[in-house]
Amino acid sequence: MTILSSTLSRLVLGTVQLGMDYGVANVTGKPDFADAAKVVQSAWMDGIHEFDTAQGYGDSEKSLGHIFKSLGINFDVKVISKIDTAIDHLDENALHNSIMCSLNNLKCTSLYGLMLHRESLLGIWDKGLGKLLDTFVKQGIIKHVGVSVYSPDKAIQALNLKEISMVQIPANIIDHRFKNAGVIELADELGKTLYVRSIFLQGLLLMDSDKLPVSMEFAKPVLKEFCKLSEEVKLTRHELAMGYVKSVYPNAKILFGAETVEQVKNNIEVWKKECSESVVNLIHDRFSKVDEQILNPSLW
Repeated sequence: MTILSSTLSRLVLGTVQLGMDYGVANVTGKPDFADAAKVVQSAWMDGIHEFDTAQGYGDSEKSLGHIFKSLGINFDVKVISKIDTAIDHLDENALHNSIMCSLNNLKCTSLYGLMLHRESLLGIWDKGLGKLLDTFVKQGIIKHVGVSVYSPDKAIQALNLKEISMVQIPANIIDHRFKNAGVIELADELGKTLYVRSIFLQGLLLMDSDKLPVSMEFAKPVLKEFCKLSEEVKLTRHELAMGYVKSVYPNAKILFGAETVEQVKNNIEVWKKECSESVVNLIHDRFSKVDEQILNPSLW
């Protein structure tokens, strides 16, 4: 494997934390508007110009819109959002109104990407959803159509749909399902963009195993093994977690979240470091079989 050099253009700021309390390791909660504005400004000034949000992320869209406008970047920023899962996705007016609601919230004239928030919606793609979304692309209110998935088979299904150009997947140092299923190669072959989320597994991978909630005791063995590997290769868990996805998904966009400016700065510094091929191979050996109860936050 060739470890490619990467730039900050591959980083995307996930903004669920700016709209609601989120993450098992989040002890500070949702930042207030002033702090959220500082987070976005810091990311933008450091070269991160793509942001991921959703109508289901509390008031994330509205906060971002006010921040973008105050910074004067609302016509330059690239925003990916996901529409309300409760609307009828085969109702053209409902879809259009939902998109326009996001644009109004975000103070933008178009979305860089519109993603379906549930992979199950792929089941109605051929019933008219695909054509409807393509219509909005032709109207210029969205540039790319995508979907956020949870399973490799749905990622493959989505990548093979001609109207879809971006697919968001969960992957991290202990979750190799999408890599093993050939999703990386298929995306490259079809010229489509992967967006990798959950690189820290909602913060779980960076937690102290002795400070896990009682309900999360099942994750302790994996965290201890991760700590052990970190000591062996002389890289922090943060460096390993980010370096792994950076190396294994060389053409993907990588999402990370932040509640503070310090977290933004720290992630950027860590991103600049590399994870060697030998370390990547060790990771694959150590975490080849991880129980889905740990990999899937919905099971926590």
